[in-house]
Amino acid sequence: MDAGQVTQLLQDAREGNKYASAQLIQLVYAELHRLASRYLSGERSGHILQATALVNETYMRLFGSGEPLKLKNRAHFFAVAATQMRRILVDDARSRHTHKRDGIQIELNEAFQVAPEKDAEIVALDDALKELAEEYPENARVVELRYFGGYTNEETAEILAESVAKVRRDWEFARAWLFDRLAVS
Repeated sequence: MDAGQVTQLLQDAREGNKYASAQLIQLVYAELHRLASRYLSGERSGHILQATALVNETYMRLFGSGEPLKLKNRAHFFAVAATQMRRILVDDARSRHTHKRDGIQIELNEAFQVAPEKDAEIVALDDALKELAEEYPENARVVELRYFGGYTNEETAEILAESVAKVRRDWEFARAWLFDRLAVS
């Protein structure tokens, strides 16, 4: 996928070109579907959302309002798309399981896995991630892409236009920060 082409289509959509968003989704659909599949890989069997539905819901949240997108480039687009996918799944988890538990332990490895009994943990992680984003937005974006999106350090660095070393530092800091926050939730 050509990053310059994605950026140009985002600019065209921002300027009111009705067809740019349709062209954009065709260009990025495979990557969005991979991202959605990654999010759903650990969900319970029979989950109402499938990867295609998650991509479609994400698309509607991004483009459905009729307002022009204010996304700057490919990196910004995928970061926002990952956030929207996470919000869709968190909203679903919240609707199924609304209470919090004390001292939640979530292992922040390289991969996002969700099991039905983990709904409270997903909600707690989302709440903690919102706090992290308020204090350390760059670190929160790395968590979005690494943990939820399943991107490698190298892919995350490319998306964020950062060095791999900075992504590693941000990832390690965010993991420690979230571990501390979730241990006392």
